[in-house]
Amino acid sequence: MFTSQTSSFQDSIDVDEKDDFDNEEITGYNQKQLNCYYTIYLYQGTSLTLVDSSLPSEAEPELRCYISRRLSKGALLGGMGNIATVELSVPEQAVGCYCCLLEQERSPEQPDADGNGYVVCLMGGSEKGLNLFRLELDKYVQGLQSSLQTPENLETEVRPYLSRWYEESVMHMHRVVQLVQGSISFLLHAALSHTPVDVINTDDRTKADVARFIKAASLQGLVQEDNTTASLCKAISEDPPTDLTIDCSTSPPTLSNTVSNRFCDEWIQAFLNAAERCNPFLLRQILENFKLKAIQDMNSLKRFIRQAEMSHYALFRCCLFLQGCGNGDVLLQNARAEHAGFPEACSIIRVLDEFLTEQAPQGAPAR
Repeated sequence: MFTSQTSSFQDSIDVDEKDDFDNEEITGYNQKQLNCYYTIYLYQGTSLTLVDSSLPSEAEPELRCYISRRLSKGALLGGMGNIATVELSVPEQAVGCYCCLLEQERSPEQPDADGNGYVVCLMGGSEKGLNLFRLELDKYVQGLQSSLQTPENLETEVRPYLSRWYEESVMHMHRVVQLVQGSISFLLHAALSHTPVDVINTDDRTKADVARFIKAASLQGLVQEDNTTASLCKAISEDPPTDLTIDCSTSPPTLSNTVSNRFCDEWIQAFLNAAERCNPFLLRQILENFKLKAIQDMNSLKRFIRQAEMSHYALFRCCLFLQGCGNGDVLLQNARAEHAGFPEACSIIRVLDEFLTEQAPQGAPAR
């Protein structure tokens, strides 16, 4: 039992051996900065008018042809980003391209006007890599809406904003790992256990970076599509948790009220390795694998709890599973919240909680 668990866990961590982020983009990462581009078009009726672009002059018409084809097929919907691979006259030849149509508000003079707005394109890395940051890219592009209402804002707002898309939408995760280094396990545990994180003595950008990392690492709101497994629920502990505090007045930052477990600790090196290679796409894939493994373990525990209601042997297996996974405190916290209305399950969870408490090393937090 434990051999198969260890193998599966190691497969989750060894993402860089199976995925192609490094193979596709190694040149950019050797330079510690990926070549990235942006283009924005005014879209009126069926025509595209270039507003601004950082692409080489020979590459922009190629992109315009591609966008025109997408629009003619109805493949770009207002406010919804679309990601694909495009071949352009750039050093990379083929790059990932995020495109989004920002529709203009209809004026009283033209209430039935269709197809008016701006098409924003962000290019860099691979299609696979950009897909990992789709939500961040959607939110970033939506932030342009107010600036685009006034054409005079091109130089002062729109161009600087678009030129920062990679730093603001993709690199934030890398900055967080670089900031806390080996203490990343405390942030991972805080995200899984819904512990508030307070970042002090630093700028707003760092606070926002940490908040986005915690949100990306959290399992809150995720739902399993498979009918054989129940959806994850929002876990609320019985006692309000103590905030994890990150004090950035020192270098490295000082973290207080820290809690981790063996499961989170085992992911530290994978995050540090990806950060050292300056590969934000690999970092995000590792984070997604971390979450997937946690979800799989939660679903396994729920299955064991159902079985334990009818079998003492299943209860024994459940105890062994919690002891072996290294994430028992988090799994029980979620199970306790999800099964609050089921007396039999609650009694089993109490037994499991007592078991973990007895097995916890002296001085270590049991929950």
